[in-house]
Amino acid sequence: MGECIFCKIVDGSIPAQRVYEDANMIAFKDINPKADTHILAIPRKHIDRLDAVIETDKALVADIMSTLPAVAKTQGLTDFRVIINNGAEAGQEVFHLHIHVLGGGKLPGF
Repeated sequence: MGECIFCKIVDGSIPAQRVYEDANMIAFKDINPKADTHILAIPRKHIDRLDAVIETDKALVADIMSTLPAVAKTQGLTDFRVIINNGAEAGQEVFHLHIHVLGGGKLPGF
């Protein structure tokens, strides 16, 4: 995906403050944080959005989601919020599936 900013983070052509990475994902600090701690977790594979996940992506997404508590712990978080925005009307700005991990203080409720 030539113009995808997150794909460029994956390939290293755009720097990011990485806090975790493995064969399936990269987690990095959000440059416009909405909480004291705001991490974005992205699959290395380009997937536009959550409803674009296909059968062969399910294990990848499950692995990422099950890794998030360990990623949060590396940032000193025991309590945290996980958010996925799916589509522009839901607040998705970059169309590469990404998971927000927010914490580091009392977060407002919904």
